[in-house]
Amino acid sequence: MAKVRQLSWTPRLPANRGPMYLAIADAIGEDIQAGRLSSGDRLPPIRALADWLGIDFTTVTRAYAEAARRELVDAEVGRGTFVRKRALSPPRAVTVGAVEMSMNHPPAFHDAALLARMWKGAREVEDRGAELLMRYQPPGGGPHDRDIAAHWLAARIDGSTAERTLVTSGLQGGLHSVMSMLLAPGDTLAVESLTYPGVRALAALLRIRLVPVAMDEHGVQPDALDAVCQSAGPKAFYCMPTLHNPTTITMPLARREEVVAVMRRHNLPIIEDEDYGSLPSQRPPPLAALAPELTYHIAGLSKCLSPSLVVAFVLAPDAWSAARLTSVMRATSGTVSSLSAAVTSRWIEDGTAAQVVKAIRDEALERMGIAGRMLPRSQLIMPEEGFHVWLRLPEPWTSGEFVGGLRHAGLGVVGHEAFSVGPSPEAVRLALGASATREQLKSGLGMVADLLVQVPMMSSTFM
Repeated sequence: MAKVRQLSWTPRLPANRGPMYLAIADAIGEDIQAGRLSSGDRLPPIRALADWLGIDFTTVTRAYAEAARRELVDAEVGRGTFVRKRALSPPRAVTVGAVEMSMNHPPAFHDAALLARMWKGAREVEDRGAELLMRYQPPGGGPHDRDIAAHWLAARIDGSTAERTLVTSGLQGGLHSVMSMLLAPGDTLAVESLTYPGVRALAALLRIRLVPVAMDEHGVQPDALDAVCQSAGPKAFYCMPTLHNPTTITMPLARREEVVAVMRRHNLPIIEDEDYGSLPSQRPPPLAALAPELTYHIAGLSKCLSPSLVVAFVLAPDAWSAARLTSVMRATSGTVSSLSAAVTSRWIEDGTAAQVVKAIRDEALERMGIAGRMLPRSQLIMPEEGFHVWLRLPEPWTSGEFVGGLRHAGLGVVGHEAFSVGPSPEAVRLALGASATREQLKSGLGMVADLLVQVPMMSSTFM
């Protein structure tokens, strides 16, 4: 392939390089150590390097993300990717074993009777015999499972029917299908300025442009959304109105009504991500209840029931849209596991699911209380119910430095860069459910609190 233009840096890739994105990240590290890349050097733009190497730009995106994970580079929105200028002072030693706060798992509850009931329900699906194990589910789920899904959604959304409801392979599978149906390569999707990383990954895969919409303490700003709809020509708007990831914001009813009014004025579909929607005991009605004719409502069950099921429910605006979406699912996410769908339906039917939601909610409340006591409340955005918090960092900390400092100490968290589509504050998300026990959570939060009072050391060396 002809080289498009001379670049400031190109990787030296060995013949037996393995995965391309890892080879590029390795080359960045090797060139830093060898002095071919210096502190503050700007790496080539992602698309330019991809064209130079003759590879897909998503591979270079993964390579730069891997280099950032290794603390070799920093990505600055609107400016580019730079060799890291500053390194951290050594964190104070804390012995806690393996601690994790990056994956947003639901917290493990400690109700042996309920756990036994879950396993009992899972075993009881064997009464469906070989038909369950030796047949594919139809795309969108079988009639019985769709009826159960509609019943689950009807508790919050009037008019939920089996004809409008589909069962899909997790939230990501549902998002993949909906985005593939509503948008074509080159189209624009409006999103909150901080958004779910899975949507960013899908947009890159589907070659969809994301345009950020400004947020405030109540969520997305209606005026900003209206301006984006007028200027950027999006084909849809994706949002997470309940327990937003990462900020934890739950959009109040008045704001939801304003957002719906904007979308009706522009006659644009809404993709509503309600992965956390079942967690709060009291919450405003979903956008699908306020604007059913526009909204594709995706209710994941991983956060409120079980990540291992990989099941989500999609409520389409009408039966015709659901039928179209079924065809897309056949080509994208395929079918949901028959076994997972059967277990999910059994748990919902016999009341186990409702008890699990409550057990997760109760454990999350306990962990939220621990975080509120151990971290400075002035810097913490916490939900009333949920299991992640948004920690705003004091100056002079940057997200990359803070994440790196915690990683050196043995704790994984996620910085704002993973969620940012537009300008965003220096902050990190702490997943309180990922720690196996409350004691382990306390140890991890102690590490966070300890690092907050330190000052990052200015240096051009790498640790």
